[in-house]
Amino acid sequence: MNSPATAKPRVAVVFGGRSSEHAISCVTAGAVLDALDRERYDVVPVGIAPDGRWVLESDDTDRLRLTSAERLPHVDGERASVQLLREEGHTDLVVTEASQPPRALGQVDVVFPVLHGPWGEDGTIQGMLEMAGVRYVGAGVLASAVSMDKAYMKVVLEAAGLPVMPGVVITRREWERDPDVCRERVAALGFPVFCKPARGGSSIGISKVHDASELDAAVAEAQRHDPKVLVEVSAEAAREVECGVLEALDGTVETSMPAEIRIGGDHEFYDFAAKYLPAEHTALDVPADLPDDVAARMRELSVRAFEAVGGEGLARVDFFVLPDGRLVVNELNTMPGFTPTSMYPRMWEASGLGYRELVDRLVQLALRRGTGLR
Repeated sequence: MNSPATAKPRVAVVFGGRSSEHAISCVTAGAVLDALDRERYDVVPVGIAPDGRWVLESDDTDRLRLTSAERLPHVDGERASVQLLREEGHTDLVVTEASQPPRALGQVDVVFPVLHGPWGEDGTIQGMLEMAGVRYVGAGVLASAVSMDKAYMKVVLEAAGLPVMPGVVITRREWERDPDVCRERVAALGFPVFCKPARGGSSIGISKVHDASELDAAVAEAQRHDPKVLVEVSAEAAREVECGVLEALDGTVETSMPAEIRIGGDHEFYDFAAKYLPAEHTALDVPADLPDDVAARMRELSVRAFEAVGGEGLARVDFFVLPDGRLVVNELNTMPGFTPTSMYPRMWEASGLGYRELVDRLVQLALRRGTGLR
């Protein structure tokens, strides 16, 4: 814990990052910073600029709000640099400014990494924090890495007996060496398909491919964000329903009421604009209108998916409910969208756990959990 002079645990909220989800991470951070109880915690906002530079960010959360696709919030990379410095028995936050000697902010007790996408949600920062001996919120290295890579996640979930949509992986090398073979593998799935970055999120770089003539452009768009592309069968006429998973302080795993996303208007699927920008055609039903047995089955599969990847802390498990009533796991997110209006907190609100209580639970879980093998 922190020093006796500063009895409150110090929580560093780390956000931004190098991925294409930089702006969404900033939005999430603003909500978490507002929710953390300053009477209980010493809170430090730490931003990672798009070039990877760590800075001591402003505590002004108004600048982290998302108001339009043309004005995306971002980390100010010109601010004072921040480093984690490992000392004997503890790790300090050290600030460096031009023409000034380094100054220590003191020991960091917990990092809340609200990073989305590669270089944050994929096990990289988790590995760094493990090496530094700093506790952190959320999944560990392996669960983060497996869940970020949708291709490997499907392998793990399928091996655990969980239902997933059929798909194929196209690497940049395969596409450059023999694109015709790649096209044949996709055609064997049957159209329509979805083409997406294997290690992306927030629906960035995703295209629905209705026939073979649209495939090349879709692969190119996905490769703008990730050289590894996942192509999956489209779950036609399926309902998109999600379920929250959360560890309790006693180590048991709880699930929220499921919630459904209904898309209309010009959105053919749950794309970036439908997720994050105000839209009259996107409806979120919390809780979802599901038969009791289907909801119970979904909650059971959510726990199984969480345990299959070795999840810790929290996760959001996304499902397709097929027209015949079957459930298919679409993906598992170890750091889901986390604003008060995001699906994960809204599901827990409907289940009796408010946003501030949810944030506090996650910090308390991290404080109780050590680093290293467990």
